Amino acid sequence: MTKNYTDSTLKIIPLGGLHEIGKNTCVFEYDDEIILLDAGLAFPTEAMHGVNIVLPDMTYLRENRHKIKGMIVTHGHEDHIGGIAFHLKQFEIPVIHGPRLAMAMLEGKLEEAGVRDRTELRTVLPRDVVRIGKSFFVEYIRNTHSIADSFTVAIHTPLGVVIHTGDFKFDHTPVDGERFDLQRLAEHGEKGVLCLLSDSTNSEVPGFTPSEASVLPNLDRVFGQATGRLFVTTFASSVHRINMILQLAKKHNRVVTVVGRSMLNLIAHARNLGYIKCEDNLLQPLHTVRSLPNENVLVLTTGSQGETMAAMTRIANQEHPHIKIREGDTVVFSANPIPGNTIAVVNTIDKLMQQGAKVVYGREQGIHVSGHGCQEDQKLMIALTRPKFFVPVHGEHRMLVKHSETAKKMGVPAENMVIIQNGDVIELTEDSIRVATKVPSGIELVDTTSSGMVSAKVLQERQRMAEEGIVTIAAALDWQGKLLAKPEIHLRGVVTSVERSLLQNWVKQRIEEILSLRWSEFATSEGEQPEIDWGGLQGTLERELQRSIRKELQCQPSVTLLMQTPDEPPVKVADGRRRRPRTTAQVAS
Repeated sequence: MTKNYTDSTLKIIPLGGLHEIGKNTCVFEYDDEIILLDAGLAFPTEAMHGVNIVLPDMTYLRENRHKIKGMIVTHGHEDHIGGIAFHLKQFEIPVIHGPRLAMAMLEGKLEEAGVRDRTELRTVLPRDVVRIGKSFFVEYIRNTHSIADSFTVAIHTPLGVVIHTGDFKFDHTPVDGERFDLQRLAEHGEKGVLCLLSDSTNSEVPGFTPSEASVLPNLDRVFGQATGRLFVTTFASSVHRINMILQLAKKHNRVVTVVGRSMLNLIAHARNLGYIKCEDNLLQPLHTVRSLPNENVLVLTTGSQGETMAAMTRIANQEHPHIKIREGDTVVFSANPIPGNTIAVVNTIDKLMQQGAKVVYGREQGIHVSGHGCQEDQKLMIALTRPKFFVPVHGEHRMLVKHSETAKKMGVPAENMVIIQNGDVIELTEDSIRVATKVPSGIELVDTTSSGMVSAKVLQERQRMAEEGIVTIAAALDWQGKLLAKPEIHLRGVVTSVERSLLQNWVKQRIEEILSLRWSEFATSEGEQPEIDWGGLQGTLERELQRSIRKELQCQPSVTLLMQTPDEPPVKVADGRRRRPRTTAQVAS
């Protein structure tokens, strides 16, 4: 591509994936055109009650949706494509380019979410070049990772070539025979790379990341030693590992049953595309393998990270409806915990052992290798591309710092690199790189059971209920602002030494005090038809009760007021008395 001088700058804006693991999302903007590179998700922490998925804050893209020309997908891991279906509900993406496996997985997600018509999916092959808008030409360069069909991309812009590595390692003996296209990387390095954005996940680990093929003999040994049923859990998207497990199952005369929706979907797509090859009769439904001898059964499951609803976690918690651990079972964790998941994984292992299983896990077993490059892989990437500017991405802060130190050793000047956070706007010219400003960043929380976003206020309420409990008060009022009966009070999850009857009397007295002092603020009389702001009264009562109850109980429970009010004004009858109106219950928000 001919390089033309321009006064414009290229903006690079990561919205996720920095100072964290997951939800990798990056924006490239030139003039009035935006392209996205990946749009991933992360999984919630234990404090995010009822949250299923964590997404980056997409305010900037919602506000600039008219500039979006397309998306580049590097590979099919959830932390790179898992957010796309949710984003398409908020703004359209004209076209999404990506590898065959990632596009097959994505199409199913979009169909399920009902947004398939909001974009066009186009598959790419190695060295394909796609044009997006007027300013971007994107070349796909085959790399090696823990999932099949993974790419590094060279983004040709009016200012020069920007290379984004995606997730990568240099595997010289890949299981599927698809080698990293080192030649093409070197060609770009020879011609000149303006900027390199490179995966930092393993920047603290010296050496090269071992080949995926190194796992095979160790899994073979473990399979050969297992005498009862064999359970294996790994990342659902680890196509190479799953293919290896299926090959070993056949070798050791075991029939495989797959448990876990995500893994079933992945295997189906990978088999259709030829990335997983096995005979049909090797895979059998769960009800079929129950009648087989234990030594002929292999159960392949999700849940290697201790995810709450994953199959292996439910089995460990004795909550799975069809599978129970038996004495003599062997469970293999062919994955290392992602940072933040260690406690969940350890708890799962403990529970499996307590039920009589032999659990094989840990780095020393050699049954898992990372899909991310270590320090020597990162050095090789810099040596091949020879970038003018450098930005470490995909990793926690210490990983980004360590990667920048490695880049300095490889000859990249300190002034030619930046360590950034989500939302930082990099402005890149032919001769400079700087962090210019910042756009909205943070997280958006999704409750998939309700198909809605969880606001910060709702999350705080859930956290308070989980930590301090909830107090519910039911009170009935008449048109004069008098209690019709003693309020009912219910405590859930609240620890207190105060007797319920005393608390009920105290709440009654407090409500009467508030009504006596503030009733006139909400009640007005127009002739014989009183007008009362029941909503305003209800909010005031709840706030005052919450403040008083927290002070009285010396804890911070949520307080909800259920207020029963008349739904029609009192009506005079012949003798001048007023007929009592019907009442309606109102619930404080």
